[in-house]
Amino acid sequence: MELLLIRHALPMRHASTGGADPALAELGVAQAARLAEYLSTESIDAVYASPMRRAMETAAPLAARFGVDVIASDGLAEWDRNADEYVPIEDLRASGDPRWQAMLAGEWISDEDPVAFGARVVDAVEVIIAAHPGQVVAAVCHGGVVNAYLAHLLGRSEAGAFFAPDYTSIHRIAASRRGHRAILTLNETGHLRGTGLPVGLFERS
Repeated sequence: MELLLIRHALPMRHASTGGADPALAELGVAQAARLAEYLSTESIDAVYASPMRRAMETAAPLAARFGVDVIASDGLAEWDRNADEYVPIEDLRASGDPRWQAMLAGEWISDEDPVAFGARVVDAVEVIIAAHPGQVVAAVCHGGVVNAYLAHLLGRSEAGAFFAPDYTSIHRIAASRRGHRAILTLNETGHLRGTGLPVGLFERS
């Protein structure tokens, strides 16, 4: 089967009420629409998403395009799901926030144990893979989740991010029934190029 791990679109910038679970920003809604259009020529059999709003709202137009429901997977939730505030990593970087410096230093800043987080993500992704042999499945999640699963495939044991997935970036993984896993593409963002929409941590047009 082929799994498309997709980072959510641009969320609202600062959400200090309702915890770390903001809705998409206006530009994020446009990104999600471009994503659905870009993937419309493919055959996607199921769409999963983290239960967090920014992921569910990103997945909605894609699922509508293929006439399927979005299936929420709690294991795909981001490491900050229990935080009191959400600040996009792009804002942390721009302001020189100490949390950005901690990420650069490889320091874990979540209340969820990094080993437990990684195990949760891997388990959730493998459940999705097992449920869809021979199919193509999209799973909309978060930068930390993408990092955790790809780190698992690459044999990296350290916690934290080792690369920066862009907004609505697609990361394709081939998974066989025998347990073989292969990374096919990383950080596909062709659907955002030339649109004027923000891409991610390091802006590109």
